[in-house]
Amino acid sequence: MDLSSEPLGAIRRSGAVDTVRARIMLAVELGMLAPGQRLPSPEETARAFDVSEMSVRRAYRTLADESLVTRRRGNSGGTFIVDEPHVGDLPEIEAYRADAQHVHDLIDQRAVLEAGLAGLAAHACPAEDLAALTDLVERMRTVPDWAGYRELDAEFHDRIARIPGVAAAALLHHRLSHELYAYFIPYRIDYLRASNEEHARLVDALAAADAALASRLTFEHIVELHESMYVGLGERETRGDSRHPDAPTDAR
Repeated sequence: MDLSSEPLGAIRRSGAVDTVRARIMLAVELGMLAPGQRLPSPEETARAFDVSEMSVRRAYRTLADESLVTRRRGNSGGTFIVDEPHVGDLPEIEAYRADAQHVHDLIDQRAVLEAGLAGLAAHACPAEDLAALTDLVERMRTVPDWAGYRELDAEFHDRIARIPGVAAAALLHHRLSHELYAYFIPYRIDYLRASNEEHARLVDALAAADAALASRLTFEHIVELHESMYVGLGERETRGDSRHPDAPTDAR
């Protein structure tokens, strides 16, 4: 694992509009976005993908021109996946696939680092941090879609990384997480809520000052991305494994 590698891989050559398109197309292709599903507002998607709202609006318009989404007006309107979506060939999707090994490396790096930080946090987790983490878990149980969940999830993991007070480690964690979030694609909310129960168990371990358990739960929570993140789902299809994961995790 190379902690000094350049941020991002092949996707860094793609513009913001095309990366939004690619991530939504990948989610449709992998069954994470279903026909008829409403996409979050451009503002929400922009925050989740860390791009400008204008880039998301342009991406939504392009996806509508490509007949992958349809736009409806009115109080119940918005942008929806069409009833029979067809994902065409898009170089930006191939850029995400080309970065698979880079993504796997980022997962391993983050898992080792965050597991250590969680273990340290369990030794002396302030009551205010436990309360904030508990509140985040409760909010993730009711958030309506992947865009809102993505923001809360990032806040949850960043807070745990900061608790031990090791500034350099927290900064490295933030960098690794930021690189990994650049590969985040939309997930079905039921997938994400199942993953959130792992967050709840981690908070219980922190409250019990069980450093070994907190470290193990964190490590398992993140390395599971090897299977549940788009690289794992894509590899499963390549292997001809038709099973759909029943208990996948989030984009953490």
